[in-house]
Amino acid sequence: MVSTGEFSEEELALLERQYRELLRRRQELERRRIEQAIEEARRQELLRSILTPEARERLSNLKLVRPDLARAVEDYLISLATQGRLSRRITDEELKSILAEIYEKTRKEYRISIREK
Repeated sequence: MVSTGEFSEEELALLERQYRELLRRRQELERRRIEQAIEEARRQELLRSILTPEARERLSNLKLVRPDLARAVEDYLISLATQGRLSRRITDEELKSILAEIYEKTRKEYRISIREK
């Protein structure tokens, strides 16, 4: 029988395998986190180049309230920019119309009906 504080060869090997697996997972998570941060920085830099300061401010305010809608608008604008379909920076007024258009497409309509017995 093994006394307290001592491990058998098999237990040590198992602990070492578990430790290496946890370390590998941690490194993978860290790598993914760094990749996501780099991708987000690229997105923000591109958005900075295609939006006026007022439009950027509106989009950042929207992100606080409706992050899903803000992400959809960002994706749309980035798509336009990468396709070369933007010849100038998007103004606040233009962003408002884009927001209205995307909001109409993504809006969910809720109906509540009450039936009495």
